[in-house]
Amino acid sequence: MKASELRSKDATELSTELESLLKAQFNLRMQRATQQLSNTSQLGRVRRDIARVRTILSENAGK
Repeated sequence: MKASELRSKDATELSTELESLLKAQFNLRMQRATQQLSNTSQLGRVRRDIARVRTILSENAGK
């Protein structure tokens, strides 16, 4: 997910995107804890996407 794609979305779309990413992060953490996660790089990718969404939300709040 690119930051330019996120900047084109409004605050409600970003909030729903953040919520789905947080759920995905939780599911990946549970899979890692139960030794079911084969591709561990997914966890880092989701964390970076969450950070991107939160950054864009804070940029929009400052305007």
